[in-house]
Amino acid sequence: MFGAGHIVVVDLGFGDAGKGATVDWLCAAEAGLGVAAVVRFNGGAQAAHNVVADGRHHTFAQFGAGTFHGVPTLLSRHMLVEPIALAAESEQLAALGVRDPLGLLAVDGRALLTTPIHIAANRAREDARGSSRHGSCGRGIGETAWYALEHEAPTVADCRTPVVLRAKLDRLAAQYDELIGPSAHGYESIDALVAMYGEFARAVRVTDDGELARTAARGRLVFEGAQGVLLDEWRGFHPHTTWSTVEPRHARAMVAGIGGTATVLGVTRTYMTRHGAGPLPTEAPLGHPEPHNGTGPYQGAFRQGHLDPILLRYAIEVCGGIDGLVVNHLDMPATLCAAAAYDTGAGIVTELIPGPWRDLDHQQRLTDQVSEATPILEPVRGDPADWLAERLRVPVVLTGHGPERRDRVLRREPSLGAGSANTVPVGGDRGVAAAEQPG
Repeated sequence: MFGAGHIVVVDLGFGDAGKGATVDWLCAAEAGLGVAAVVRFNGGAQAAHNVVADGRHHTFAQFGAGTFHGVPTLLSRHMLVEPIALAAESEQLAALGVRDPLGLLAVDGRALLTTPIHIAANRAREDARGSSRHGSCGRGIGETAWYALEHEAPTVADCRTPVVLRAKLDRLAAQYDELIGPSAHGYESIDALVAMYGEFARAVRVTDDGELARTAARGRLVFEGAQGVLLDEWRGFHPHTTWSTVEPRHARAMVAGIGGTATVLGVTRTYMTRHGAGPLPTEAPLGHPEPHNGTGPYQGAFRQGHLDPILLRYAIEVCGGIDGLVVNHLDMPATLCAAAAYDTGAGIVTELIPGPWRDLDHQQRLTDQVSEATPILEPVRGDPADWLAERLRVPVVLTGHGPERRDRVLRREPSLGAGSANTVPVGGDRGVAAAEQPG
């Protein structure tokens, strides 16, 4: 079903659809996929991928969600690496029985560093927005990406060269002094940061651009995405987006670069969710329990809504197509509704039309369109996974019927047949994304 190639896992919504549980299942020995490593290809320490199995629960942030199986993690150059949070996560995993978590980690030296300076600036800026907050997670992601667009930013490789790192951190602190100084937020001294980052560089394996091919020579790679496609920096509903390319162009480019092929899996729930500000056309007080999702001090409340095939089809299209669906939360109540169309000021809408890549004016128009939309709902009849497969025109390959690994079910005979997936060849015309967006 998964062929002989690599596997890319993306979230088709606003995040929290079950990527962690999916990657954990793919990496399990019983899945028989021979996974050599999990490659993180976007995002940073704000990821929250929950895995519940064998009496253990961990919310994976920077480590790959295959870690419970001893599967190594490669943090690619597209990651924003936060070493202090990474050290804390390593301690949490060790307490859960993972032997030498940092020994399972390789980090591309070109990856940008997210520092406490970025985090303080992020929180100060979001505080200043007041009721106009964008919905930031408060983990410094946007500031890390923005600063790197305008300045020579600190990278993981710099942690091995204290003189270079100190100079970059001094310039970073000077850049943000006016923003952070009057705020309630602060950070450790530059001396303390240089010392901590030196320890980090000695504790992990900092590697180069040949690591991906070397790892792939040992077996299959699972590329684990973060956030959701509807939050993508260029394809999400501006300005309520992440500073990260969520759709799988980076993963596809990396696979093409090593001469490989990949199956792209899109993960969704049986209902829509999002954290904090931004449009959610089908929002409704569904009351489904969310033990691993709550209100965040910067993200805001965790919101729920009815299933929305219009948004999901849009996500699939801006992904360049996907090869299979993973449908989670099938243990929720069976009475489901979904958006058949939107009623808008311009009339009835059944599809969202993607614009050119990197066209934020188009994305703002989409934001305005979905923000004013009133969903026209229809009941979901029969098996929700089959219902989704029909409306999204993609076969279901895996379903989740609860929070634990044992609740995953492989569908060996996808309801629409193996040849019906909307597939884009690896290394096609989608190209490689450059650095992140302004704003």
